[in-house]
Amino acid sequence: MAFSRPAPFREELARALPERPFDIAFWDGSTLPATNGDSLTTFRVTSPLALAHVLRAPGQLGIGRAYVSGALDVDDIDAAIDVLDQWKPPALDTKQKLKLAAAAARATGVVAPPKPPKAELIPQGRRHSIERDKAAVRHHYDVSNEYFAQFLDPSMTYSCAIFSRGAKTLEEAQWTKRELVCTKLNLQPGERVLDVGCGWGAFAIHAAKEHGVHVTGITLSEPQAELARQRAREAGVGDQVDIKVMDWRELRAEPFDAISSIGMVEHVGSGNIDNYAVALRNFLKPGGRLLNHGIGRLRWSDPEAGPFSERYVFPDGAPLHVSRILAAMERGGLEPTHVEGFRMDYAETLKHWADNFDANLPRAIELGGEERVRVWRLYLRTARRGFETGFLSVFQVLCTRT
Repeated sequence: MAFSRPAPFREELARALPERPFDIAFWDGSTLPATNGDSLTTFRVTSPLALAHVLRAPGQLGIGRAYVSGALDVDDIDAAIDVLDQWKPPALDTKQKLKLAAAAARATGVVAPPKPPKAELIPQGRRHSIERDKAAVRHHYDVSNEYFAQFLDPSMTYSCAIFSRGAKTLEEAQWTKRELVCTKLNLQPGERVLDVGCGWGAFAIHAAKEHGVHVTGITLSEPQAELARQRAREAGVGDQVDIKVMDWRELRAEPFDAISSIGMVEHVGSGNIDNYAVALRNFLKPGGRLLNHGIGRLRWSDPEAGPFSERYVFPDGAPLHVSRILAAMERGGLEPTHVEGFRMDYAETLKHWADNFDANLPRAIELGGEERVRVWRLYLRTARRGFETGFLSVFQVLCTRT
Protein backbone atom coordinates (compact mmCIF):
# COMPACT_ATOMS: atom_id res chain seq x y z
CA MET A 1 0.00 0.00 0.00
CA ALA A 2 1.51 3.34 -1.03
CA PHE A 3 0.83 6.30 1.22
CA SER A 4 0.96 9.93 0.19
CA ARG A 5 3.00 12.36 2.17
CA PRO A 6 1.01 14.27 4.80
CA ALA A 7 2.06 17.79 3.70
CA PRO A 8 -1.29 18.90 2.18
CA PHE A 9 -3.20 17.62 5.18
CA ARG A 10 -0.70 19.18 7.60
CA GLU A 11 -1.10 22.55 5.89
CA GLU A 12 -4.89 22.33 5.91
CA LEU A 13 -4.85 21.32 9.57
CA ALA A 14 -2.65 24.30 10.42
CA ARG A 15 -5.21 26.62 8.83
CA ALA A 16 -8.10 24.91 10.61
CA LEU A 17 -6.36 25.06 14.03
CA PRO A 18 -4.52 28.39 14.09
CA GLU A 19 -3.88 28.14 17.86
CA ARG A 20 -2.54 24.86 19.19
CA PRO A 21 -1.01 24.17 22.63
CA PHE A 22 0.40 20.84 21.37
CA ASP A 23 2.66 19.36 18.69
CA ILE A 24 1.49 16.89 16.06
CA ALA A 25 4.07 14.46 14.69
CA PHE A 26 3.36 12.58 11.43
CA TRP A 27 4.41 9.19 10.11
CA ASP A 28 7.02 10.67 7.74
CA GLY A 29 8.85 12.50 10.54
CA SER A 30 7.36 15.93 9.83
CA THR A 31 5.65 17.93 12.58
CA LEU A 32 3.05 20.58 13.11
CA PRO A 33 4.39 22.52 16.11
CA ALA A 34 2.46 24.22 18.86
CA THR A 35 1.65 27.85 18.12
CA ASN A 36 2.36 29.11 21.64
CA GLY A 37 5.98 27.96 21.60
CA ASP A 38 5.47 25.71 24.60
CA SER A 39 3.88 22.41 23.65
CA LEU A 40 2.01 20.66 26.46
CA THR A 41 2.15 17.28 24.73
CA THR A 42 2.66 15.62 21.36
CA PHE A 43 0.04 13.74 19.41
CA ARG A 44 1.69 11.19 17.12
CA VAL A 45 -0.04 10.16 13.92
CA THR A 46 2.01 7.01 13.41
CA SER A 47 0.09 5.81 10.35
CA PRO A 48 -2.21 7.30 7.70
CA LEU A 49 -4.75 4.75 8.94
CA ALA A 50 -5.44 7.16 11.79
CA LEU A 51 -6.91 9.61 9.28
CA ALA A 52 -8.79 6.80 7.57
CA HIS A 53 -10.43 5.79 10.86
CA VAL A 54 -11.51 9.37 11.51
CA LEU A 55 -12.88 9.73 7.98
CA ARG A 56 -14.89 6.54 8.38
CA ALA A 57 -16.33 7.52 11.77
CA PRO A 58 -15.86 11.26 12.40
CA GLY A 59 -15.76 12.23 16.06
CA GLN A 60 -15.01 10.31 19.22
CA LEU A 61 -15.45 6.82 17.75
CA GLY A 62 -13.05 7.36 14.85
CA ILE A 63 -10.42 8.97 17.07
CA GLY A 64 -10.89 6.13 19.54
CA ARG A 65 -10.36 3.53 16.83
CA ALA A 66 -7.21 5.30 15.67
CA TYR A 67 -5.87 5.35 19.23
CA VAL A 68 -6.77 1.74 20.06
CA SER A 69 -5.20 0.48 16.83
CA GLY A 70 -1.99 2.36 17.57
CA ALA A 71 -2.27 4.59 14.49
CA LEU A 72 -2.66 7.56 16.86
CA ASP A 73 -0.56 7.88 20.00
CA VAL A 74 0.51 10.43 22.61
CA ASP A 75 3.78 10.85 24.45
CA ASP A 76 2.02 11.54 27.78
CA ILE A 77 -1.55 10.30 28.15
CA ASP A 78 -2.26 12.35 31.28
CA ALA A 79 -0.99 15.56 29.67
CA ALA A 80 -3.03 14.82 26.55
CA ILE A 81 -6.21 14.47 28.62
CA ASP A 82 -5.40 17.75 30.38
CA VAL A 83 -4.98 19.50 27.03
CA LEU A 84 -8.22 18.14 25.61
CA ASP A 85 -10.08 19.18 28.77
CA GLN A 86 -8.83 22.77 28.59
CA TRP A 87 -8.34 23.49 24.89
CA LYS A 88 -11.35 24.68 22.90
CA PRO A 89 -10.90 24.03 19.17
CA PRO A 90 -12.36 26.63 16.83
CA ALA A 91 -15.70 25.98 15.18
CA LEU A 92 -15.27 24.93 11.55
CA ASP A 93 -17.79 25.74 8.86
CA THR A 94 -18.87 23.16 6.29
CA LYS A 95 -16.38 24.38 3.67
CA GLN A 96 -13.44 24.06 6.10
CA LYS A 97 -14.55 20.58 7.15
CA LEU A 98 -14.77 19.43 3.53
CA LYS A 99 -11.30 20.78 2.75
CA LEU A 100 -9.85 19.06 5.81
CA ALA A 101 -11.57 15.77 4.95
CA ALA A 102 -10.39 15.94 1.33
CA ALA A 103 -6.81 16.58 2.41
CA ALA A 104 -6.98 13.71 4.89
CA ALA A 105 -8.36 11.38 2.22
CA ARG A 106 -5.51 12.28 -0.16
CA ALA A 107 -2.94 11.70 2.60
CA THR A 108 -4.15 8.21 3.46
CA GLY A 109 -3.97 6.52 0.09
CA VAL A 110 -6.33 3.96 1.60
CA VAL A 111 -8.62 2.30 -0.95
CA ALA A 112 -10.89 0.37 1.44
CA PRO A 113 -12.04 1.70 4.86
CA PRO A 114 -10.00 0.19 7.70
CA LYS A 115 -11.63 -2.44 9.89
CA PRO A 116 -12.37 -1.52 13.52
CA PRO A 117 -9.84 -2.83 16.07
CA LYS A 118 -10.48 -6.34 17.41
CA ALA A 119 -11.05 -4.90 20.90
CA GLU A 120 -14.26 -3.23 19.70
CA LEU A 121 -17.65 -4.80 20.39
CA ILE A 122 -20.76 -3.83 18.46
CA PRO A 123 -23.61 -5.20 20.62
CA GLN A 124 -26.20 -7.27 18.80
CA GLY A 125 -29.85 -7.89 19.64
CA ARG A 126 -32.34 -5.98 21.76
CA ARG A 127 -30.67 -3.55 24.15
CA HIS A 128 -30.55 -4.92 27.72
CA SER A 129 -32.02 -8.26 26.78
CA ILE A 130 -30.55 -11.09 28.86
CA GLU A 131 -28.43 -12.42 26.00
CA ARG A 132 -27.11 -8.99 24.97
CA ASP A 133 -26.30 -8.08 28.59
CA LYS A 134 -24.38 -11.34 28.96
CA ALA A 135 -22.33 -10.59 25.84
CA ALA A 136 -21.64 -7.02 26.98
CA VAL A 137 -20.53 -8.01 30.48
CA ARG A 138 -18.36 -10.85 29.24
CA HIS A 139 -16.67 -8.54 26.73
CA HIS A 140 -15.45 -6.46 29.65
CA TYR A 141 -14.73 -9.12 32.26
CA ASP A 142 -13.72 -12.30 30.47
CA VAL A 143 -10.20 -11.15 29.56
CA SER A 144 -8.72 -13.19 32.39
CA ASN A 145 -8.79 -12.99 36.16
CA GLU A 146 -5.06 -12.31 36.19
CA TYR A 147 -5.53 -9.32 33.89
CA PHE A 148 -7.69 -7.56 36.49
CA ALA A 149 -5.23 -8.52 39.22
CA GLN A 150 -2.71 -6.22 37.52
CA PHE A 151 -4.51 -3.16 38.90
CA LEU A 152 -6.95 -4.24 41.63
CA ASP A 153 -6.03 -4.74 45.28
CA PRO A 154 -5.47 -8.31 46.58
CA SER A 155 -9.18 -8.68 47.45
CA MET A 156 -10.07 -8.16 43.75
CA THR A 157 -12.69 -5.55 44.65
CA TYR A 158 -13.69 -3.83 41.40
CA SER A 159 -15.71 -0.88 42.70
CA CYS A 160 -15.16 2.41 44.52
CA ALA A 161 -12.92 2.19 47.58
CA ILE A 162 -13.54 4.57 50.46
CA PHE A 163 -10.57 6.67 51.53
CA SER A 164 -12.58 9.41 53.26
CA ARG A 165 -12.99 7.32 56.42
CA GLY A 166 -9.23 7.40 57.08
CA ALA A 167 -7.85 4.57 54.91
CA LYS A 168 -4.34 5.17 53.58
CA THR A 169 -3.91 2.31 51.10
CA LEU A 170 -6.14 0.90 48.39
CA GLU A 171 -6.44 -2.37 50.29
CA GLU A 172 -7.52 -0.56 53.49
CA ALA A 173 -9.99 1.59 51.55
CA GLN A 174 -11.62 -1.43 49.91
CA TRP A 175 -11.93 -3.15 53.30
CA THR A 176 -13.53 0.03 54.62
CA LYS A 177 -16.06 0.02 51.75
CA ARG A 178 -17.03 -3.60 52.25
CA GLU A 179 -17.39 -3.15 56.00
CA LEU A 180 -19.43 0.03 55.53
CA VAL A 181 -21.89 -1.87 53.33
CA CYS A 182 -22.17 -4.60 55.96
CA THR A 183 -22.71 -2.00 58.69
CA LYS A 184 -25.37 -0.13 56.74
CA LEU A 185 -27.17 -3.42 56.07
CA ASN A 186 -26.91 -4.26 59.79
CA LEU A 187 -25.95 -7.84 58.98
CA GLN A 188 -26.56 -10.38 61.75
CA PRO A 189 -25.08 -13.89 62.11
CA GLY A 190 -27.11 -16.53 60.31
CA GLU A 191 -28.88 -14.15 57.93
CA ARG A 192 -29.16 -14.86 54.21
CA VAL A 193 -27.71 -12.21 51.89
CA LEU A 194 -27.95 -11.82 48.11
CA ASP A 195 -24.98 -10.17 46.37
CA VAL A 196 -26.05 -9.05 42.88
CA GLY A 197 -23.08 -8.69 40.55
CA CYS A 198 -20.72 -10.38 42.98
CA GLY A 199 -17.60 -10.21 40.81
CA TRP A 200 -14.72 -12.18 42.30
CA GLY A 201 -16.55 -12.59 45.60
CA ALA A 202 -14.79 -9.93 47.68
CA PHE A 203 -17.93 -8.65 49.41
CA ALA A 204 -19.48 -12.11 49.80
CA ILE A 205 -16.33 -13.45 51.48
CA HIS A 206 -16.04 -10.38 53.70
CA ALA A 207 -19.67 -10.55 54.84
CA ALA A 208 -19.46 -14.28 55.54
CA LYS A 209 -16.15 -14.08 57.38
CA GLU A 210 -16.71 -10.90 59.38
CA HIS A 211 -20.46 -11.12 60.05
CA GLY A 212 -21.34 -14.81 59.94
CA VAL A 213 -23.95 -14.58 57.19
CA HIS A 214 -24.66 -16.90 54.26
CA VAL A 215 -24.21 -15.15 50.90
CA THR A 216 -25.57 -16.09 47.48
CA GLY A 217 -23.66 -14.21 44.79
CA ILE A 218 -24.62 -13.98 41.13
CA THR A 219 -22.44 -12.95 38.18
CA LEU A 220 -22.54 -13.33 34.41
CA SER A 221 -18.87 -14.31 34.18
CA GLU A 222 -17.90 -17.95 34.66
CA PRO A 223 -14.18 -17.13 35.20
CA GLN A 224 -15.19 -14.71 37.95
CA ALA A 225 -17.41 -17.32 39.57
CA GLU A 226 -14.69 -20.00 39.51
CA LEU A 227 -12.20 -17.72 41.23
CA ALA A 228 -14.80 -16.45 43.73
CA ARG A 229 -15.59 -20.03 44.80
CA GLN A 230 -11.90 -20.84 45.14
CA ARG A 231 -11.24 -17.70 47.20
CA ALA A 232 -14.20 -18.47 49.47
CA ARG A 233 -12.81 -21.95 50.16
CA GLU A 234 -9.36 -20.55 50.84
CA ALA A 235 -10.87 -18.02 53.27
CA GLY A 236 -12.61 -20.82 55.17
CA VAL A 237 -16.14 -19.73 54.24
CA GLY A 238 -16.80 -22.02 51.29
CA ASP A 239 -19.86 -23.44 53.03
CA GLN A 240 -21.27 -19.91 53.57
CA VAL A 241 -20.76 -18.54 50.06
CA ASP A 242 -22.69 -19.83 47.04
CA ILE A 243 -21.74 -18.32 43.68
CA LYS A 244 -24.07 -18.74 40.68
CA VAL A 245 -23.60 -17.74 37.04
CA MET A 246 -26.88 -16.13 36.01
CA ASP A 247 -28.67 -12.89 35.23
CA TRP A 248 -30.72 -11.27 37.98
CA ARG A 249 -33.81 -11.95 35.89
CA GLU A 250 -33.09 -15.68 36.02
CA LEU A 251 -32.78 -16.00 39.80
CA ARG A 252 -35.40 -18.04 41.64
CA ALA A 253 -34.84 -18.09 45.41
CA GLU A 254 -36.50 -17.78 48.78
CA PRO A 255 -36.54 -14.19 50.11
CA PHE A 256 -33.31 -12.87 51.65
CA ASP A 257 -32.74 -10.81 54.79
CA ALA A 258 -30.52 -8.33 52.92
CA ILE A 259 -29.25 -7.54 49.43
CA SER A 260 -26.06 -5.84 48.29
CA SER A 261 -25.89 -4.52 44.74
CA ILE A 262 -22.38 -3.08 44.27
CA GLY A 263 -21.37 -1.76 40.86
CA MET A 264 -24.27 -3.54 39.20
CA VAL A 265 -26.95 -0.91 38.61
CA GLU A 266 -24.82 0.79 35.90
CA HIS A 267 -25.46 -2.24 33.67
CA VAL A 268 -29.23 -2.35 34.17
CA GLY A 269 -30.29 0.55 31.93
CA SER A 270 -33.05 3.13 32.15
CA GLY A 271 -35.55 0.78 30.50
CA ASN A 272 -35.00 -1.93 33.11
CA ILE A 273 -34.38 0.03 36.31
CA ASP A 274 -38.02 -0.12 37.44
CA ASN A 275 -38.13 -3.88 36.87
CA TYR A 276 -34.80 -4.23 38.67
CA ALA A 277 -36.14 -2.41 41.74
CA VAL A 278 -39.26 -4.60 41.80
CA ALA A 279 -37.15 -7.75 41.48
CA LEU A 280 -34.89 -6.72 44.36
CA ARG A 281 -37.93 -5.88 46.49
CA ASN A 282 -39.40 -9.31 45.78
CA PHE A 283 -36.11 -10.97 46.74
CA LEU A 284 -36.38 -9.40 50.22
CA LYS A 285 -38.32 -10.51 53.27
CA PRO A 286 -40.67 -7.88 54.75
CA GLY A 287 -38.43 -5.44 56.57
CA GLY A 288 -35.40 -6.64 54.59
CA ARG A 289 -32.62 -4.21 53.67
CA LEU A 290 -31.09 -3.27 50.31
CA LEU A 291 -27.82 -1.39 49.72
CA ASN A 292 -27.47 -0.20 46.12
CA HIS A 293 -23.95 1.10 45.36
CA GLY A 294 -23.50 2.48 41.86
CA ILE A 295 -22.18 5.19 39.57
CA GLY A 296 -24.58 7.98 38.68
CA ARG A 297 -24.52 10.90 36.26
CA LEU A 298 -24.67 14.35 37.77
CA ARG A 299 -25.56 16.51 34.77
CA TRP A 300 -28.92 16.11 33.05
CA SER A 301 -27.59 17.45 29.74
CA ASP A 302 -25.07 14.61 29.30
CA PRO A 303 -25.78 11.29 27.55
CA GLU A 304 -25.56 7.99 29.40
CA ALA A 305 -22.24 7.12 27.75
CA GLY A 306 -20.05 8.15 24.81
CA PRO A 307 -19.37 5.99 21.74
CA PHE A 308 -15.86 5.03 22.91
CA SER A 309 -17.13 3.58 26.17
CA GLU A 310 -20.05 1.93 24.37
CA ARG A 311 -17.77 0.01 22.01
CA TYR A 312 -14.63 -0.59 24.05
CA VAL A 313 -15.20 -0.34 27.79
CA PHE A 314 -18.75 -0.96 29.05
CA PRO A 315 -21.04 -1.78 26.12
CA ASP A 316 -24.58 -0.68 27.00
CA GLY A 317 -23.35 0.82 30.28
CA ALA A 318 -25.88 3.34 31.57
CA PRO A 319 -25.03 5.40 34.68
CA LEU A 320 -28.39 6.82 35.78
CA HIS A 321 -29.13 9.86 37.92
CA VAL A 322 -29.53 9.04 41.59
CA SER A 323 -33.00 10.61 41.49
CA ARG A 324 -34.00 8.07 38.84
CA ILE A 325 -32.73 5.22 40.99
CA LEU A 326 -34.59 6.56 44.03
CA ALA A 327 -37.79 6.91 42.01
CA ALA A 328 -37.48 3.28 40.85
CA MET A 329 -36.92 2.07 44.40
CA GLU A 330 -39.96 3.97 45.69
CA ARG A 331 -42.17 2.75 42.83
CA GLY A 332 -41.00 -0.79 43.48
CA GLY A 333 -42.11 -0.78 47.12
CA LEU A 334 -38.78 0.07 48.75
CA GLU A 335 -38.33 2.89 51.26
CA PRO A 336 -35.09 4.88 50.84
CA THR A 337 -33.62 5.57 54.28
CA HIS A 338 -30.13 6.89 53.52
CA VAL A 339 -28.19 8.23 50.52
CA GLU A 340 -24.46 8.97 50.53
CA GLY A 341 -22.11 10.08 47.75
CA PHE A 342 -18.44 9.16 47.37
CA ARG A 343 -17.38 11.08 44.26
CA MET A 344 -13.80 11.93 45.26
CA ASP A 345 -13.30 8.50 46.77
CA TYR A 346 -13.81 7.00 43.34
CA ALA A 347 -11.39 9.51 41.79
CA GLU A 348 -8.76 8.38 44.30
CA THR A 349 -9.58 4.71 43.64
CA LEU A 350 -9.05 5.18 39.91
CA LYS A 351 -5.73 6.90 40.52
CA HIS A 352 -4.52 3.83 42.43
CA TRP A 353 -5.81 1.51 39.72
CA ALA A 354 -4.11 3.49 36.92
CA ASP A 355 -0.80 3.56 38.83
CA ASN A 356 -0.98 -0.18 39.49
CA PHE A 357 -1.80 -0.88 35.85
CA ASP A 358 1.09 1.22 34.56
CA ALA A 359 3.44 -0.58 36.94
CA ASN A 360 2.39 -3.90 35.39
CA LEU A 361 2.07 -2.96 31.71
CA PRO A 362 4.30 -5.71 30.26
CA ARG A 363 2.31 -8.45 31.97
CA ALA A 364 -1.00 -6.76 31.14
CA ILE A 365 -0.03 -6.70 27.45
CA GLU A 366 0.86 -10.40 27.60
CA LEU A 367 -2.56 -11.18 29.07
CA GLY A 368 -4.85 -8.82 27.19
CA GLY A 369 -2.98 -7.62 24.13
CA GLU A 370 -1.86 -4.13 23.20
CA GLU A 371 -5.27 -2.93 21.99
CA ARG A 372 -7.07 -3.77 25.21
CA VAL A 373 -4.28 -2.29 27.32
CA ARG A 374 -4.55 0.97 25.39
CA VAL A 375 -8.29 0.98 26.08
CA TRP A 376 -7.74 0.39 29.78
CA ARG A 377 -5.07 3.07 30.21
CA LEU A 378 -7.40 5.63 28.67
CA TYR A 379 -10.54 4.37 30.43
CA LEU A 380 -9.01 4.47 33.93
CA ARG A 381 -7.87 8.06 33.42
CA THR A 382 -10.95 9.48 31.73
CA ALA A 383 -13.16 7.82 34.35
CA ARG A 384 -11.13 9.46 37.07
CA ARG A 385 -11.48 12.81 35.30
CA GLY A 386 -15.22 12.27 35.14
CA PHE A 387 -15.41 12.03 38.93
CA GLU A 388 -13.03 14.93 39.51
CA THR A 389 -14.96 17.31 37.25
CA GLY A 390 -18.46 16.46 38.44
CA PHE A 391 -19.63 14.50 35.41
CA LEU A 392 -20.05 11.36 37.54
CA SER A 393 -20.43 10.39 41.17
CA VAL A 394 -21.06 7.16 43.03
CA PHE A 395 -23.92 6.75 45.49
CA GLN A 396 -24.89 4.28 48.16
CA VAL A 397 -28.68 4.13 48.51
CA LEU A 398 -29.99 2.22 51.53
CA CYS A 399 -33.60 1.00 51.41
CA THR A 400 -35.93 -1.28 53.33
CA ARG A 401 -38.85 -3.34 52.07
CA THR A 402 -41.95 -1.61 53.37
